Amino acid sequence: MIQIAVFSDIHGNLPALDAVLDDIERKGIQQKFCLGDLIDFAPWGNGVIEKIKTLNIPCLMGNHDERVAFDISVAPLAKHSEEETNARFIAIDHSKKHITQENKRFLSALPFHLKLNYKIGKRHWNIQLVHSSLSSNDTYLYESENDEVFAEMLKESQSDIMVMGHTHLSFKKCFDHTSWAVNCGSVGRSKEENRLASYLIITMNEDQVIPEIIQIPYPLEETVRGIEESGIPDYYAAFLKNEKISVL
Repeated sequence: MIQIAVFSDIHGNLPALDAVLDDIERKGIQQKFCLGDLIDFAPWGNGVIEKIKTLNIPCLMGNHDERVAFDISVAPLAKHSEEETNARFIAIDHSKKHITQENKRFLSALPFHLKLNYKIGKRHWNIQLVHSSLSSNDTYLYESENDEVFAEMLKESQSDIMVMGHTHLSFKKCFDHTSWAVNCGSVGRSKEENRLASYLIITMNEDQVIPEIIQIPYPLEETVRGIEESGIPDYYAAFLKNEKISVL
């Protein structure tokens, strides 16, 4: 049996990342992979990057990582309210000003996709890791998406399981009892009602691959206080507390 852990969308939330890494260690899982979006919305972007670097965790380039690494301009999103649009501009600008040049270089060199192959007995398992899709790191694929979209991605990547993040909403979809499309959710900015830190454990043996979504609490008030004491809009503190704000 082989187990690996996959997580995504930390968004500068170091207390949440620490909780997830501690939980993975308690479970005795040694191999860890990150799907990107290390920065924006909580104030520890540099700390998150340094931890990923220090622990040598393979990591993909999320859309927020790319935007800050290459100073890409921010465009408003139609789905966002005026309040969220304004907060988003300020939060991303905060990252552009505070992420160190060394860490921006690290973000700029992250890979776009990662394909893993594990051999157990006579069976090879292929695992495709993406931030959001095969062709983009900024495509929103939800559980409600037509099954054919995920089936085609699995076929194109020739994988048994495809793992993505980006939407901050976890799900598992099984196809033909043998292949999976999984969203591992978000470590640091979950859009699920419970606001727990989410990650994925993949268990493989010769006969099957089993994805399990794990959701755990973390010191949320520490993150809320960190946001409120930084130059990041309090909008994101209210979001984490699940207060009534207009968020999609």
